[in-house]
Amino acid sequence: MSMIILKAVLYIILAPLIGGLLSGIDRVISARMQGRQGPPVFQPFYDVYKLLNKQTTVVNSIQVLFVTGYLIMTIFTGTLFFAGGDMLLVFFALSMAEVVMVMAAFSTNGPYSIMGAQRELLQMMCYEPMTLLVAIGFYYANGSFMVNDLIQASVPAIVQIPGFFIGFVFILIIKLRKSPFDLSTSHHMHQEMVKGLTTDLSGNNLAFVEIAEWYDTVLMMGIVGMFFLTANPISRVWALIACAVVFFLETLIDNLFPRVKYITMLKVTWSVILVFAGTNLLILNVLK
Repeated sequence: MSMIILKAVLYIILAPLIGGLLSGIDRVISARMQGRQGPPVFQPFYDVYKLLNKQTTVVNSIQVLFVTGYLIMTIFTGTLFFAGGDMLLVFFALSMAEVVMVMAAFSTNGPYSIMGAQRELLQMMCYEPMTLLVAIGFYYANGSFMVNDLIQASVPAIVQIPGFFIGFVFILIIKLRKSPFDLSTSHHMHQEMVKGLTTDLSGNNLAFVEIAEWYDTVLMMGIVGMFFLTANPISRVWALIACAVVFFLETLIDNLFPRVKYITMLKVTWSVILVFAGTNLLILNVLK
């Protein structure tokens, strides 16, 4: 029990630091790819600090409740995962956090916020099936939904479920809000709708959303690492390498592709899920 509490506390403390650092690294890499100097690696921390010290303007009180709930639910989801909890519950809680954020956008009645919320729901339609399949894939590979059991496997999960890994890395483009699937909210000025989902957020509320996304990024990288973790301590090194490669790949994709229409996102995402994860699941059923 003490080890579980320690893991939970470490995640709560370290995740925003790691997530903010990853956000800064992403900006630096993107700037180099575009031939720009770019901001310092700690710029995300400076931005959040400034937001926390700015006046917070709210449309209504329920907006504050939803944004705070989004942050709390995101922290709870990551804490549950890194403490060794149930993978299914992790993904269900993650979905709930996204729904709360959508409700926060809808509550403002702002045209761009509502447009962003509608697009966020479309994006959820794209990646939610894959997140559920990932949990099922881990169960097929190791016979358990519990993270503590999964990391004690003798063989890395990716050996049995490579299709699930490919599908998950693909939907990370949506989860990490990268082009070509950053429809609901974007930091890039070349998009026809910048921010969208968070247009009517300011001050502390916007800072909470940024911090929640840092927590979410660390959780996503943790799930990537799960595909490579085993009882062998050396697997931790391979998991870190895999996370670094995937994170760089997502940044590269973000800088290579322009945004697509939502119908294209739906078709491409579901096709990838069906071809890779679906085929892998069919093979597992035959072999079992």
